[in-house]
Amino acid sequence: MYYEYWGLKKPAFDNVPDPSMYVDCHASMENAIAETLFAVEEGDECIAVVVGDVGLGKTLSIRMIIDQLNQENYKIALITNPGISFVQILQEIIGQLTGKQCEEKRKVQLLEMFNRLLFSTLNEGKKILIFIDEANAITPINLESLRLLTNMQDDKRNLFTMVLAGQIEFARRLEHPKRANLFQRVGTYNRIDKLGSADVVRKYVETRLMLAGSAKKIFTDDAFDKLWEHSDYGVPRLINKLCKLCLKAGETNNFAVINGEIADHIGSRFHKLTGPVVQKRRSRKSVREELPSSLPEETVDLALLEGKSCEDEESVSGEFGAGTSNLPDVPSGGREQGEALTPNIYNGDEGMLIAQEPLRKEPDQGEACPDGEINIGNISVKIHLPEHLIKQSLSSSMEQRYKIAGALAAETLKNNAHIMTSNFSDPVPIWQEIRDYVLNRIAHASITQSFPKQVMGA
Repeated sequence: MYYEYWGLKKPAFDNVPDPSMYVDCHASMENAIAETLFAVEEGDECIAVVVGDVGLGKTLSIRMIIDQLNQENYKIALITNPGISFVQILQEIIGQLTGKQCEEKRKVQLLEMFNRLLFSTLNEGKKILIFIDEANAITPINLESLRLLTNMQDDKRNLFTMVLAGQIEFARRLEHPKRANLFQRVGTYNRIDKLGSADVVRKYVETRLMLAGSAKKIFTDDAFDKLWEHSDYGVPRLINKLCKLCLKAGETNNFAVINGEIADHIGSRFHKLTGPVVQKRRSRKSVREELPSSLPEETVDLALLEGKSCEDEESVSGEFGAGTSNLPDVPSGGREQGEALTPNIYNGDEGMLIAQEPLRKEPDQGEACPDGEINIGNISVKIHLPEHLIKQSLSSSMEQRYKIAGALAAETLKNNAHIMTSNFSDPVPIWQEIRDYVLNRIAHASITQSFPKQVMGA
């Protein structure tokens, strides 16, 4: 193995959240870990938040926090894929806390089960901790449901603490004025930054090599400047990748050390060939014109403030043919900047990106999609999809599809005013959920028309 060539006992730079390879040179990460531990152990906080760009160590921070806790005092649930329905989130939490799979599918019953768990755990002298990684993948409605979940607390103390870790976009959502009722419940709020200099990168690399069993100097002094530069100036995930490839190149070429020239050569392989992805900003006037006229003025203002429906969408061509498009508000967990989306379908009522299933027989070309039904919270909402609008949308641009879907969502809200009397007082996320569902149906109709009829019936 390549690491044995360098006298190492194990790989030093695998990109896995291994607490045994943690290096205490990352000041912002150390602060995040220390403050979150305080929120859990002493502060009795309801919510703790850790944010940071991709590759900076949020997942490792969670593992470090869990590793440093006295396991006898807590029952712990760790959610790593929160881009699912709230019912599924509750099932996963309850399943991990009880140690057996939760089969219950009714939201009211799941909430009751969770409430009983809180008090039975308290009677055991323990506390429940819920860690949610990739929190940026949580849908707006599920985020509101998690906020309401925090109401299940005792009069004298918090019965559980929820730790949320997500990318910077998650921080923007939390800091939005409409989510003040959630943000005010955050007890500790930390941001993880990059490694600040080539000297810090040196300590990071040399310490990881020592932890892996190195007894000699492998990287020369001039290599660390190159590693810092090619790692986007201090992203640990990229440093790990570059160092691993440098060690492999050294083994292959029988090098005695890794110098700056080698590090520079390896790092240059990852220069982006296509340049940065630039999104076209649109004026408030053009965005306002795109939003359906039937929306209340305060809802329009919120949509403008949220930045929703403000970006042009690019058509995606591929194995599904023309007409398939990137749909809005796709959770970004697990996807690096600039990575292309495959033509999957956005599941609006569950708030997640789902892989395209084998196509089943659909209505003949020219027929409208049948009317649909989604769940907003625990309320079932029927959506009427007029045939002429579906036909019109199939030959329209993405911008026109947004207008059609937005108008149908606004009409649905108008016809289902009782939704706003439930637990959801913000109309924008609900309007978006319905709009995305309509876009999903339009996209599916577009896909079916891209295939010959005999294939669809196969």
